[in-house]
Amino acid sequence: MQWHDWNDEAFERARERNCPVLLFLRASWCRWCRELEEHTLADPRVVQLLTERFVGIQVDKDRRPDIDARYRRGGWPTLAWLDSEGELLTGANYLEPDELIARLDLIAERYPEHKAEIAAGVARDFESTTLASEEGEGPLPAQSTDELSSDLVEEVLDTLAKTSDPVHGGWGTRHKFPHPEALHFATVRWSQTGDPDTLNLVLRTLRHMQEGEIYDAVEGGFYRYATRADWSGPHHEKMLDANAKRLMAYVEAYQALGDESFKKTAEGILNWMHETLLDLNTQAFRGSQDADSEYAHKKTREARERHGAPDCDPTIFTNWNAHAVISLLKASVVLDEDRYRVQALATLDFLMDNLWDARAGMYHYWDGTYNLPGLLTDQAATLRALIEAMHYAGENRYLEPAVQLARKTIEHLGADDGSFFDTRYDPKARGGLRERESSILDNAAMAEALLRLGHMTRNEDFGARGRAVLQAFAGDYKRYGHFIAGYGRAVDLILHEPVHVTIVGPNGADRTRALRKAALQPYVANRIVQSIDPETDAELLEHIGLPVPDPEIVARAYVHQGRESYAETSKPERLPALMSRAERSN
Repeated sequence: MQWHDWNDEAFERARERNCPVLLFLRASWCRWCRELEEHTLADPRVVQLLTERFVGIQVDKDRRPDIDARYRRGGWPTLAWLDSEGELLTGANYLEPDELIARLDLIAERYPEHKAEIAAGVARDFESTTLASEEGEGPLPAQSTDELSSDLVEEVLDTLAKTSDPVHGGWGTRHKFPHPEALHFATVRWSQTGDPDTLNLVLRTLRHMQEGEIYDAVEGGFYRYATRADWSGPHHEKMLDANAKRLMAYVEAYQALGDESFKKTAEGILNWMHETLLDLNTQAFRGSQDADSEYAHKKTREARERHGAPDCDPTIFTNWNAHAVISLLKASVVLDEDRYRVQALATLDFLMDNLWDARAGMYHYWDGTYNLPGLLTDQAATLRALIEAMHYAGENRYLEPAVQLARKTIEHLGADDGSFFDTRYDPKARGGLRERESSILDNAAMAEALLRLGHMTRNEDFGARGRAVLQAFAGDYKRYGHFIAGYGRAVDLILHEPVHVTIVGPNGADRTRALRKAALQPYVANRIVQSIDPETDAELLEHIGLPVPDPEIVARAYVHQGRESYAETSKPERLPALMSRAERSN
């Protein structure tokens, strides 16, 4: 069976032959995708039918999230039948050979004369087997609101509480995912309100996860998801993005609560990421490690070494690596391990050196060269990573690229309603790719990044653009169910402006580093720490309007919030108390 890439040649071939297209959406780490390939799609009867009466296109869903978002049917694998223009006719998930043959016969027979009837007719004639996906339960009914208010934030938290598992934590009924964004938002709200139920939601989820089978107690790291409510029966693939986000959840919980078990779990994730996914040639992280249940059930490293480790997908994904950078930077401060900062900056530098283009924006993945520019998910994640590199490491060399990336994203992806499209406009796009979508998840991430960039640059235009993004979803955010945590978090950042600590002093000086460490180590829900070197950042310092410290003082920290200044100090030991006072005033 000859599989084509998604390109004009494949669709032109379908048009010339007047035959339908079978799109096979797969993931490199997906067990069911491999079984479909090795069992159903390898059946000689299936191969003959596909070769004679269809054009086959195979797409990796991680490399082409834009195609996945438009054609995925629940989960993976997805089989989607398209016409020669790329319009969806019908779809299915895993099918046995006889089931697929019946479907192929019907579609091939009807297609030449009855394209328009296939979608309705096939849907009535066949029921596909739908596998699990990370979309969880269906969306809630839309309810309109027009204000970015504290009521909205409380409604988001209430949704998370009502849809969570009251026994084992997490979200979902048939399949269990942790949703780290929800944990982050709940931790923030607990710190602001002291509500014990919110705290228990976070603790219940984190503790049951690390004690459940979804956590790999031998090598560290988490499997993608569990099939049972108590976090057992996991699917054994391990993903970079899922582990990077869960790392952030455990590091933050350790910072806020001091639970040593959270530190141990975070260190387990870090060890696995570095031992298994780190590509030493690029200093970036590979995408995933395949599922191998037999390997996963061996309880010692020695037994696993004898068996042989599962393969890893060598693809370097921009958004996933950006999430890894953010979590590594946080871990470097909370766990007081400078090697994580060094690794984070090396990874970020690889992304900016190889996947950033001043005209096209960030490319989506690297497989020896750069591929697929301009997806919102990559722009948002990278922008946040650049901001966090300034925040945690005082690396202002990333400020200009961050400003350029923000402006390029606004230019290429901005929609009339204030939100962002997920892809750039492409006049040659076909089928579902003609419709540009607006994901609340990526829009919320971009909004938060713009709000933070606005604070760091003192440019109110970025903050206003971030608010416009959030306002665009204010009328229907409820329909996204418990996937609105990131949106609620970004709105909260507007309502509770960050405590902003500006440290003025030579970036390499001991006193500057001591002040930055003192500003970053305590848990503060909303905080921005910015280091400004009077020599290398003279223009920024002049724009901000802060004085150059006396040479005898070397470095000084200024605590402010919004348009209000609270205190200044050159003593690191005083800084946490001054920050706490500013936070309470908000």
